[in-house]
Amino acid sequence: MPADPPPPPEPRRVYPDIAISRRLARVTDDLVRIPGTGIGIGLDALVGLVPGIGDVVGTGLSAAIMADAVRQRVPLHVLARMGWNLLVDALLGFVPVVGDAADVLHRANRKNFRLLERCVIENRHVDASARTYGVLAVAMVIGFIAVALALAGLLIWGLVAGLGALLGR
Repeated sequence: MPADPPPPPEPRRVYPDIAISRRLARVTDDLVRIPGTGIGIGLDALVGLVPGIGDVVGTGLSAAIMADAVRQRVPLHVLARMGWNLLVDALLGFVPVVGDAADVLHRANRKNFRLLERCVIENRHVDASARTYGVLAVAMVIGFIAVALALAGLLIWGLVAGLGALLGR
């Protein structure tokens, strides 16, 4: 009896380009280098100077990189790590001045892009046949973004309430 032929090799997945996420990470975290140092400053640090509103804008930009990671079907544990980076970034926004300096050093978008890039290079992705991936990944990303936006909302509310108390209203 002849042996069954081996199954054909699985075709290598072709990933769409992640250049937009690369540019976004660069613009938000490394747009300009501080002379004499290896430290870069991007738009995330600049918009972060506006309490609350800057955090909302920064979270929106960070969400784009996470959405790209979902599109690339990176493993859920990598998405969780990316979400953690996003939450740390949002929490740093609560600390005036010192938080902005720490945010420059934390660089969540650059970290998240590197996680995404590593998964693409190493061809680590969740199989397209995994039906629950999309639901879990989208819920996870929405959850992290919602918490980050809620933190920004709390900061805005606190600032407005504090300003109202100072003005006697």
